[in-house]
Amino acid sequence: MPPAPQRASEARPQGGDAQQAVCLLCEADVILDVVFDRGLLFLVITNIGDRPAHRVRIRFDQSFSGVGGTKRIDRLALFRKLEFLAPHKSIPVFLDRSAAYFARGEPTRITAAIGWLTAEGERRSSTIHHDLEIYRDLGFIDREVPSRAGPA
Repeated sequence: MPPAPQRASEARPQGGDAQQAVCLLCEADVILDVVFDRGLLFLVITNIGDRPAHRVRIRFDQSFSGVGGTKRIDRLALFRKLEFLAPHKSIPVFLDRSAAYFARGEPTRITAAIGWLTAEGERRSSTIHHDLEIYRDLGFIDREVPSRAGPA
């Protein structure tokens, strides 16, 4: 049985002439994740790889709005024109308050087609499916915003 594949971080040379060793798994790997934090939904673009990603493009399978229904999230320039994403860098994008997103009947099943170029100019792509329905029934505690103190 062949050995299990290594993560990119585990495939780095361990001594010897590191400059001559080639790490085949150490390249850009871009994902789009969904984060639920105290009733807020975020989309997070992350390069989980060890090399930069260039010309990152994310296309969604359908349109959807966020920020109280005021922004077409699928049309944000970030998803269409991200020219460089450093290794291990994440860019969070506020989507909406979960209650507001679900109340408007926005799509809960979202598919993102992600494409990028490696540092060597090779095309890479992946497709990620999310079902935001899993966050609908989660409880959370609203953080209170402190009121401004009156004049002293």
